[in-house]
Amino acid sequence: MPVVTVAVEPPYDVIVGGDALEQLPGVVNGRRRVHVVSQQQVWSACGNRLAEAGATALGALTQIGEGEEAKSMATVELLCREFVRDQLSRADVVVAVGGGVVGDTVGLAAAVYHRGIDVVQVPTTLLAQVDAAIGGKTAVNLPEGKNLVGAFHQPIAVIADTTTLATLPDADYRSGLGEVVKYALMPEGQEVASILESESDTVLEREPEVLGRLVSECVAIKGKIVAADPEERTGARATLNLGHTLAHALETTSGHTLAHGEAVAIGLVFALNLAHQLERVGADAPERAVTILQSLGLPVAVPDTAPSASDLLAVMARDKKAKGGLTFVLPTDGALSTVDDPPQHALDAAFRSVGVGT
Repeated sequence: MPVVTVAVEPPYDVIVGGDALEQLPGVVNGRRRVHVVSQQQVWSACGNRLAEAGATALGALTQIGEGEEAKSMATVELLCREFVRDQLSRADVVVAVGGGVVGDTVGLAAAVYHRGIDVVQVPTTLLAQVDAAIGGKTAVNLPEGKNLVGAFHQPIAVIADTTTLATLPDADYRSGLGEVVKYALMPEGQEVASILESESDTVLEREPEVLGRLVSECVAIKGKIVAADPEERTGARATLNLGHTLAHALETTSGHTLAHGEAVAIGLVFALNLAHQLERVGADAPERAVTILQSLGLPVAVPDTAPSASDLLAVMARDKKAKGGLTFVLPTDGALSTVDDPPQHALDAAFRSVGVGT
């Protein structure tokens, strides 16, 4: 079973495989109390497996609401009060079983409860397995934007069981693929790109062996970048935000009705076209991105209901990477770097490439 070590301090392992869930009891062995947090739909899909592995005999279970609405300060307060009710101490552990909403929200609650309690992330969606569960970024939303309140709180382990992906709705699975394509377009992502370009049919069919390789490769890329910049202080970790400046603006202006991975897919097309306008990459770079995305059934243009370029720019200016203006992560010469305040003509062309009127 593949194990990827994220070399932060202290380091932790990401266990990837079709029977990874069965490793949970061993990971939390010896803890006085284990508090599991999940959602009703997730628990109905994998709760029995955890019970058979002995995990549910270890402690209390709290279920939070579904959707982005649950990713809120109100849910963080609810969880902290449940932890108090369960008499959790800093010697205990919280286990987050679910997708990105569960992982982000439970991670933040664990970060602030008693100024930090250990958490194990058990991501059950593709998006969470390759991104949200790795690296210790936790956050909830405000009405003004996505992920505006958060903390860095590394897990003590991540268990990425790829069999949980078999029951994901198609839309959720495709959303995860949007983040996978991001890795494919990064300098370190040649193997991910090779899998997507040569085995797209088996990826869409969720073939277990291919998924194991795909998730492991993505985790290894993110783990290496996280280890170099655990709390986004050197700028190295900012490269993980390729395509995300526009993506977060699209999510916010859609009221979070546009899935994250679909927003990232559109954001990638925008970013590579912007890089082409700035002569950082050739025309083949955005063309390749579009080809990969379309082969996976992902969008390459905004919905008809998308706002204007000016409205999107106003939201993008609040992005966490911004330094008083607009900041984008863009490729050039086999690397990624941030670009501040690109010229308007380049922005206009990039917006047009994804169907946004200027």
